[in-house]
Amino acid sequence: MALTADALVAELEAAADPLAHPNRHYRGDARVMGVRMGTVFDIAKAFAALPLDEIGRLLDEDPYEARLAAFCVLDFAVRSPRMADADGASCFRLYLDRHDRIDSWDMVDRAAPRVVGGFLRERPRDILFDLAVSPDPLRRRTAMTAPLAYTRPPHPAGIDDLLRLAELLADDPDPLVSKPVGIALKHAGAASPDAVQAFLERVGERLPASVRREARAKLP
Repeated sequence: MALTADALVAELEAAADPLAHPNRHYRGDARVMGVRMGTVFDIAKAFAALPLDEIGRLLDEDPYEARLAAFCVLDFAVRSPRMADADGASCFRLYLDRHDRIDSWDMVDRAAPRVVGGFLRERPRDILFDLAVSPDPLRRRTAMTAPLAYTRPPHPAGIDDLLRLAELLADDPDPLVSKPVGIALKHAGAASPDAVQAFLERVGERLPASVRREARAKLP
């Protein structure tokens, strides 16, 4: 099998069935091929060794599923125990440099925790706070989703930053951002319940009711 963007797209096209899999959850303007999500993930996993320049070419593609597959490939790549630190840095940089190709929440959710959050686990996380004040809600979603990497296994300094980001985005009006605030707090609650309880006592009234419920889901 050729490890190229063209080969991956060809496999997606071969699996496409727009009537069976219209992927109505995608709200962007690009073409929808009609590939079942599980099939997208399976194809991306088969191409986990796709060279970085080919992932970049895949991100140039218009169809939604092709770009989602590119972020899945990045996610699978950084999971490898053989991933060199320099390669992890390259994946991290590609994600940020091509953030403009993200036009759906699932692209963020698939890659941000491991590709961004995982890379920053033992590094300064200033970039997350820069993303949190972006006018683009999907960049703010990246800021809030990447710190999921610090909830398992628990990383106290990372969870502190997760809570700082959640406070920064506590009253964000966009559901693309408010929903991941709740999800991040829920997982942080399992890892560091006292810190999340203190956060809710301090900030809770600013949170939408749905976010407060999510945040309390794993508290004792």
